[in-house]
Amino acid sequence: MTGDTTSSALGGATPATTLLGPGPKGFPHGHAPVPREHIAALGWNALDGRLPLPLALLKREALEHNLAWMQAFVRERGIELAPHGKTTMSPELFRRQLDAGAWGLTFATVTQLAVGVAAGARRALIANQVLGDADLAGIQALLAAHVGLRVVFLVDSLAQLGLIEAWFAAHPGSVPFEVLLEVGVEGGRCGCRTQAEAAALARALHASAAVRLAGIECYEGLGAKGRSESDVPYAAALMDRVDAVVQLCDAEALFDAEEVLMSAGGSGIFDLVAGRLRPRLAHTGRPVRGLLRPGCYLTHDHGNYKRLLARVQERCGCADTLQPALEVWAHVQSRPEPRLAILSVGRRDLSFDIEMPIPFARAARGSTVPGGLPGSWKVTGLNDQHAYLRWDATDEDAAPLVGERVGLGISHPCTTFDKWHWMPVVENDYRVVDAVTMQF
Repeated sequence: MTGDTTSSALGGATPATTLLGPGPKGFPHGHAPVPREHIAALGWNALDGRLPLPLALLKREALEHNLAWMQAFVRERGIELAPHGKTTMSPELFRRQLDAGAWGLTFATVTQLAVGVAAGARRALIANQVLGDADLAGIQALLAAHVGLRVVFLVDSLAQLGLIEAWFAAHPGSVPFEVLLEVGVEGGRCGCRTQAEAAALARALHASAAVRLAGIECYEGLGAKGRSESDVPYAAALMDRVDAVVQLCDAEALFDAEEVLMSAGGSGIFDLVAGRLRPRLAHTGRPVRGLLRPGCYLTHDHGNYKRLLARVQERCGCADTLQPALEVWAHVQSRPEPRLAILSVGRRDLSFDIEMPIPFARAARGSTVPGGLPGSWKVTGLNDQHAYLRWDATDEDAAPLVGERVGLGISHPCTTFDKWHWMPVVENDYRVVDAVTMQF
């Protein structure tokens, strides 16, 4: 990945890449290497047989819609977007999110952060606890190499703070780390479980020379059930706890920044926390910047997030919602038993951590025009390279044929992206107009 930029069918400036060529799955066998930005000129169609299957692809119009939809959502609520980069780890998509108006990007690790900085991010939130010597040194190196770079990460314990302070004391000349105190939930991942614990940590952070307390953070996503009757009170209770910690820190003048950061928001019930990210600080009156950090909104999906966003749409009264932009296509390679077809795609190619892939379209061999399929078609299992497609006896007349293609939607896009080195970006007629790369 170079530091140059070039125009893209996705719009705006995107990082140029090294040549794309044979080797990564989905790229034509024996084709000469080609710069990523020249992909559109090749005249490919994802369903014309030139791109080997399985193939993961992105729909351009859905991507554009999702970018605009989420930016409008945060703008209407007076907050800003810091989308989670771990979903795609695609420098081209990072650049597109920043160009669309994102405040910055979120990452889970310092390794991911470095990819984002190389793609042009100059504000970054690591929504995770940083405590390893190599990671602390890595942040300092990035800060030294990039004037104006801002990196904020999470702290949730005195033990973590002690490790940071020990590293800082051993490395004179380092700048203090900017941190957010994380408020957690019982049975969840990281974060302070009680207000007393959070208060003690906030006081220690403020007193430390190694860090500057910039704000408060939480993550509500693990508690999402997709039912408003449970999700609404759950999110409200969490944000009440967060607000109590914010007001305590304000009253005791524990924040070390003129502008306080408040961050929350996964991709499932972000609407329930968005309105709570700009509280009035009663004691100091300092401004608060709310940062929402969903990641899966960019491509959405055909399963888990589709269900969750239907509830978001109901609650916010939105005229439309996010659209699935990520698809995986595979051949029907065998019909070894009645009402069983084996597809040429498996665990190495698509998500399966939440549910099986979801068949949504079929395309006959030789055709670039997908059609519908019977509702009983269902993927019931996966191996490394194979998927088991079954259907009801009543749909036997519409059974899949060996050699035709089946389009699969996924549930939870994160764990599809990490299985690919590149993906073509296509129009709705599957003409290839761009490509993105992934750097996991």
